[in-house]
Amino acid sequence: MLYGLIGKKLLHSFSEKLFNEKFKGQFIYKLFEIDDVEEIKSLLMKEKHLKGFNVTIPYKVSIIPYLDKLDVVSSEIGAVNTVVVDNNKLYGYNTDAIGFENAYKHKLNLKHNIAIILGTGGSSRAIAYVLNKYKIKYLKVSRNKKEKNVISYLELPNYVKECTLIINTTPIGMFPAIDDIPPINEKTFINKPIVIDIIYNPQKTKLLKKAESYGCEIFNGFEMLKQQAIESWKIWGLVK
Repeated sequence: MLYGLIGKKLLHSFSEKLFNEKFKGQFIYKLFEIDDVEEIKSLLMKEKHLKGFNVTIPYKVSIIPYLDKLDVVSSEIGAVNTVVVDNNKLYGYNTDAIGFENAYKHKLNLKHNIAIILGTGGSSRAIAYVLNKYKIKYLKVSRNKKEKNVISYLELPNYVKECTLIINTTPIGMFPAIDDIPPINEKTFINKPIVIDIIYNPQKTKLLKKAESYGCEIFNGFEMLKQQAIESWKIWGLVK
């Protein structure tokens, strides 16, 4: 049986290695790079044995119109990262939320004044869903202020005194562009917030290095990757 990952650029991904190390040839996991979400139709026609796939940047939201049904969580979040293919029907799920929660719940259980989420994409939506569950107030930061509770990077300094948690959900700093960093003021780290970057390649992004230099506790996204993968495997019926 065939499973895979769909995204635009997948050079950074560890998903294939993680999957194949776990199942050691029992199942096949492939990377499928597509330039437009519309290509999902031709991909499914070509890959007749595809039983399920993960979805990554930038298609976690735009893939939804191509799906036949969403589960309750992915419908509420408005983003999908796991799909089941069954009798030519596509069923969408979100394992980013539970993956994030399982990876970092020991830090989410702490008392937080306000969390700052960098980015407004599919991963950002899943993380906001979890923060709501833990009753953690949050603001999203983006260059494009189209959503509720979204501020610009220029406005971010107004909130740094209250900020106790920063989560980067953007691809800024991801391999191969490892010298990139989100455009945040260094004063953001003065009060030593916990900083989570859901990027896992490189292991320590420029953002995490900067935060660490200010004494912040830092976490990368590898544990989240593992936890969301396990949930995907459960949905596909590969593990219990």
